[in-house]
Amino acid sequence: MDTVSVHPVTSARSPEARQFIQFPHHLYAGCRQWVPQFRLDIRAILNRKHPFFDRSEAAFFVCRRGGRTIGTIGALYNIPYNERHGTKMGHFHFFDCEDDPEGCHALFEAAFAWMRQKGLRQVMGPLGFGVMGMGILVGGFEHRAAMTMMSYNFPYYGRLVETEGLRKLRDQLSMFLDATTFRLPDKIRRVAEIAMKRGSFQVPEFRRKSELRRYAHDIGKVYNESFQSHGDEYNPLSPREIQQVTRELLQVADPSLVKLLLSKNEIAGFLFGFPDLSEALQKGKGRLTPLSILRLLREYKRTKGLIVNGAGILPHFQRLGGNALLYSMLEKIASQRRFLSVDAVQIAETTELMLADLATLGAKVFKTHRLYHRSLSE
Repeated sequence: MDTVSVHPVTSARSPEARQFIQFPHHLYAGCRQWVPQFRLDIRAILNRKHPFFDRSEAAFFVCRRGGRTIGTIGALYNIPYNERHGTKMGHFHFFDCEDDPEGCHALFEAAFAWMRQKGLRQVMGPLGFGVMGMGILVGGFEHRAAMTMMSYNFPYYGRLVETEGLRKLRDQLSMFLDATTFRLPDKIRRVAEIAMKRGSFQVPEFRRKSELRRYAHDIGKVYNESFQSHGDEYNPLSPREIQQVTRELLQVADPSLVKLLLSKNEIAGFLFGFPDLSEALQKGKGRLTPLSILRLLREYKRTKGLIVNGAGILPHFQRLGGNALLYSMLEKIASQRRFLSVDAVQIAETTELMLADLATLGAKVFKTHRLYHRSLSE
């Protein structure tokens, strides 16, 4: 059998960079559940053009068996994250690999060695850039990924990473709602109506993306404050990262599906709905061409799937009817146009109140992504 070797990605123009970008497309060729990320976005990260690199560092590796690429991984040192949590934690991301335990071991050993050189003592992941795509899929393999917001991987991934001593830290859940039958329970509807009648909250309607851009900075501030209680996966965003995430989200946003909860003209909470463009993204194969853009525009109008990724409310508004208003907004956007299904993603298993509320609304867990961790001294 050919020997395994690991090679760093030294530049965005190197042969290793091309292999890093291309490998997932080879691995998942013909897979109906996998949705590719834009190649330009991956190249920008390899070129250190992402705002993550304003204060943090990363290394990227490809693994080959003989002359053939069999895997990739990224090792991240997120300095603001460690300052916020008071840790020496490394993160791994962009892990993809054939079912090859020796290749997997070589990839993680390269990533762990780089982290140890940086003085890091623990590792957690997958957790990457911005707010998207954390965890390895461990349940719900028959379902397609939610665009590029939550990734897809083959069932053997969990076995491979656990062989490397990584153990469950926390699960991120995706919940399914039937949009054709979803209705608020009377109790929650009454609480939402009372909150609105009191005049404590306003829910503006948006028609243009330019209207949303005016709130981008404030949404980022509310995100940072509302998700502080989420534990180890909470990753504070810098102003430039907020701008980056805003640009990415606005590319696929429908203003009518974005709801802000205002109190005295300040954002108290938010709920982001997105038309599911997964099918068009799959056909585009990660490339932005005139044809792929046309496909995205067509899918934007005809998709029957709604993805909810991002719902938060400041803690001091949660007992004033704010939660009920969030669910009322969810009902409103789910009933728009011709949606048949709602995929609510990135819900931490530790958010017991939200999970209980969503279960009351009829939502069911149908995909599970797992965050893993281990000590680097093992």
